[in-house]
Amino acid sequence: VVSTQSTGSSGINAEYGAATIVATEECILWALDRTTFRQLVLVTTMKKREMYEKFLNDIPMLQELESYERMNLSDALVTTKYKSGDAIIKQGEEAEAFFIIEKGTCVVKVKDTHTNEEVEVSQLNSGEYFGELALLQQKPRAASVYALTDVDCAVLDIKAFERLLGPCLDIMSRNVANYEKQLTDLFGEVSLEDLRR
Repeated sequence: VVSTQSTGSSGINAEYGAATIVATEECILWALDRTTFRQLVLVTTMKKREMYEKFLNDIPMLQELESYERMNLSDALVTTKYKSGDAIIKQGEEAEAFFIIEKGTCVVKVKDTHTNEEVEVSQLNSGEYFGELALLQQKPRAASVYALTDVDCAVLDIKAFERLLGPCLDIMSRNVANYEKQLTDLFGEVSLEDLRR
């Protein structure tokens, strides 16, 4: 029996509490002291931050951010992997996140309001982003995005999006007119509101 003086499943949490771990059969247990654990977490966090900062520096829209803002953004991003053919977001769904493509190609599709068939609108590659429109307008998704190849996306949840990307919101809002034009070119007179129904 091992008694710990901290809470949490790993027994490393800084808050004091009490937990007892009982072996139900003979086992070998690996232990990690608090200092080593913290050093490993710090090194991992720094590597993640460096990787994302280099990646984010190459995205034109994010040039509006100060370096400390890009650092905060790096800490908030989470890499999510998708297989070719996976639906990343679906038209009509509530928006919960913003996506930046790290690697791979995605295809954007919109349902034709006359035939109800999905039509390809565009393809997006590394460094491009999607999912911002529904977050900006606080409305359901106006398009579906699928992984055309295996894709890695840096994902930012809605709360972090609102908190960290304030300086970029004007740039993103300007893109709404571009989306409307793409849809008009494809379907004639149609609005983003029509696509959310």
